[in-house]
Amino acid sequence: MINEELKQAVIRDIVLLNLVGIKVVLVHGGGPEIGELLKKTGKESKFIKGLRYTDQETMEAVQMVLCGKLNKNLVTLLKNAGGKGVGLSGMDGGLFEAVKLNDPDGTEYGYVGDIVRTNPQIVLDMLEKGYIPVVTCVAAGIDDTCNYNINADTAAEKLAIALKAKKLIMLTDVRGLLRDPSDDTTLIKRLKVSDVPSLVKEGVIKGGMIPKVNCCVECVRQGVERANIQDGRVPHSILIELLTNEGVGTMFS
Repeated sequence: MINEELKQAVIRDIVLLNLVGIKVVLVHGGGPEIGELLKKTGKESKFIKGLRYTDQETMEAVQMVLCGKLNKNLVTLLKNAGGKGVGLSGMDGGLFEAVKLNDPDGTEYGYVGDIVRTNPQIVLDMLEKGYIPVVTCVAAGIDDTCNYNINADTAAEKLAIALKAKKLIMLTDVRGLLRDPSDDTTLIKRLKVSDVPSLVKEGVIKGGMIPKVNCCVECVRQGVERANIQDGRVPHSILIELLTNEGVGTMFS
């Protein structure tokens, strides 16, 4: 959501869905903004296997950007569009509890967490009262007196499962899953989760798409009816996906 106009359009669509009775939860990350803040302080961003290495200084920046600036900006945008947003972090109401992410090969990620427990009650309470929860991906540590940086896709997956959501929509900057990344016409519109392993073997699902696909697969396996990866740059893509037969992106079922 780099384009401000596009961000406003997405927000208006979320408010519209809320007004017609569809309960929406917005989960967000903020990688570019975190990188920007670190750059201003003279600190270089470091990524390992696609995850931001998070030392103590970086963790402070993560919380400032995600729990502060970005989360509250989104709540304000919802208010300006006629909605009632409420900002939540994973620490609020024990929403996300995590332990330090341990890679089997011993890779060190710093304060990057692995969610082990999700308590969605605070989100359910807000939905019941007509609010649109805006959730940021920082979790309380249960193995240490610290908070952890959580991958936004993973946070969305865990929350969708805990809420028994009907649908998970992941907005990204590509059309969806493409057989040929250089050719938009090769979009795979529908995909059974049982077909995913063969596409990974063929190299169709690779790189940064692997964790997104894994989140969608896990959601469907755990009872979420549908999961979508779709292009957030397409105007009204959420409305098209939810309210028309046409749909957008790649749907997992």
